Amino acid sequence: MIYFFKFLIINSIFYRAIIAFFLSFCTALICYQTIIYWNQKNSIIGEKIRDLGLIGQKEKEGTPTMGGLVFIFSTLISTILFSTLNNVYVLMLIIATLYMGCVGFIDDYLKIKYNKKGLSVMGKIFSQILLGIFIGIIMYFNTNISLQKGKIESENSHFYGFYTTIPIFSSIYHNHEFNYATCLSWYNKKWKKYTWIIYIPIVIGIITFLSNGTNLADGIDGLTAGISSIIFSIFSLFSIIASSKIYSSYFHFIYIPHLEEIIIFSFSFLGSLISFLWYNTYPAQIFMGDTGSLTIGSVIAIIAIINRKELILPILCGIFFIENISVLIQVLYFIYSKKKYGKGRRVFLMAPLHHHFQKLGYHENKIFNRFIIIQMMLSILVFFLLTL
Repeated sequence: MIYFFKFLIINSIFYRAIIAFFLSFCTALICYQTIIYWNQKNSIIGEKIRDLGLIGQKEKEGTPTMGGLVFIFSTLISTILFSTLNNVYVLMLIIATLYMGCVGFIDDYLKIKYNKKGLSVMGKIFSQILLGIFIGIIMYFNTNISLQKGKIESENSHFYGFYTTIPIFSSIYHNHEFNYATCLSWYNKKWKKYTWIIYIPIVIGIITFLSNGTNLADGIDGLTAGISSIIFSIFSLFSIIASSKIYSSYFHFIYIPHLEEIIIFSFSFLGSLISFLWYNTYPAQIFMGDTGSLTIGSVIAIIAIINRKELILPILCGIFFIENISVLIQVLYFIYSKKKYGKGRRVFLMAPLHHHFQKLGYHENKIFNRFIIIQMMLSILVFFLLTL
């Protein structure tokens, strides 16, 4: 463990990441203060609140939105200045951030400009599917990653390309390593070359589900930003470990060559998120809008995929997954009960789940605090499972 901290101290990546973190934080902090002050005078980008019958929701009317533009801008500035831009992982993250930021911006713009609901649900899902296809193809077919070839790392003599991390069954899977090819090879070993048929849909599903989960959770002041800050901190740590042959071996992580540059991106995004959280905690002075929430979920999913940790997301991002599932349960049960009983019934007082607790009379600040505690516990649980 002592050597781990020595590695951080002498490693130039760590220095660059720390500088990127503070630059991103300070840039975003100044921008947010400027936007809040400007909107108080002009009231142009104020949020239009739907009447959901929740206590205190009308007080949020007119709060500036599209704050996600700022943390996208500050993240990219720090990343471009301090990371190596010929790294395939960094390029993937930059493209994904810009792409989902544009999708979210269009959605927010339509809401503000034309007082509409913005993009349709299917429009958002389609854009997420396109991103998933792009990331899946790059991860599988790009020769710098060589995922499809099962490239062997000579010093530790194991495949890293096709392998991902599974957080359970350590007695079955050595070092928690799981090969997607086994999903097909148990039936016919010749089918290993078609593993992309399994892998790419999984990537699409993870990006779509998590992006929607962060979007749905963005209904309480500070909730999405607070939870995401913890998750980014965890993935920053995972990236530091997985980028080193020595420490990946010590902590039983899959070693991933050329991963170290995404540490700068993760630190930059984390700095921006913490800066946003400064103004987004109750009572919020600015909202991230879909510009931010859709981007956050997609970026978390992609960082997990790059780290070969996508299968831990249902645990680590459990709150986002539950928020998503609560909406699916509510909608499907309403449709089912309407067909069976002639009148739609609901499982929750309101979905997503955090609104259910609001309807029960919990103050949104209490819900935020308890969800943050749950996220801390989930993060500790994941680290414990991975290092067993």
